[in-house]
Amino acid sequence: MPGKLILIGCGPGSGDLLTLRAAKRIFDADLVLYDRLISEDVLEHAGPNTLCVYVGKGSGDGGVQQADINLRIYDALCAGLVVARLKSGDPMIFGRAAEELAIAEAVGACIEIVPGVTAALAAAADARIAVTERREIQHFIVTTGRSADDNNALDWESLAKPGTCIAFYMGVAQAWRIQSKLMAAGVPGDASADWIERAGQSSSRTVSTTVDQIARAVAEQQVSNPAILMVRYPLSLAEAPARAVRASLFAS
Repeated sequence: MPGKLILIGCGPGSGDLLTLRAAKRIFDADLVLYDRLISEDVLEHAGPNTLCVYVGKGSGDGGVQQADINLRIYDALCAGLVVARLKSGDPMIFGRAAEELAIAEAVGACIEIVPGVTAALAAAADARIAVTERREIQHFIVTTGRSADDNNALDWESLAKPGTCIAFYMGVAQAWRIQSKLMAAGVPGDASADWIERAGQSSSRTVSTTVDQIARAVAEQQVSNPAILMVRYPLSLAEAPARAVRASLFAS
């Protein structure tokens, strides 16, 4: 009989942001698969008979690749095991959950998804940024700022509308691209932009800047991953130039 796959959101890293349900599922699992952003205090919840296996991977680091992880999940489910796949943040946000869920569905395994605190919201909390705000911020967007298909470019003008807060994941290496695309789409250079490193952890750091200084802040403040970029484009900032034009017309 096929086993069970549990995708568990472990939050942005700190063990005390783990939900009670997540902790219980980790304890009950036969096999725990975790990556490089999962902290040791999360793994302390594993039961005495739970096997914990590191499957971390990063850009260019030669780590375990997704195909290898998929195969490990397939073999474990076929063996009837309960597999807890630990994901940083929330498993359904940039966690490649669809691929792993497809494996469980293909073998007829049971599936459970345990939500977690996504890094964007942990970053907003650390930096005290309201991702929505009455009369100012009506939309909250989570993106990487790039498409998996280079031929399918993002619609930056739709992304960067007035009244929007945007959280960019994995943006350090493409800081200049994000800055130039936002400004080309009409976001004012003085709109606020904040880099939040290691969101949700005791070592979290916020580097506050503006849209026209996003790339410069990375270089001068040595911003490093894992980091979230939060950009706020409030409605009042978009309306300010129009008000200034109207004032100048009446003054003349």
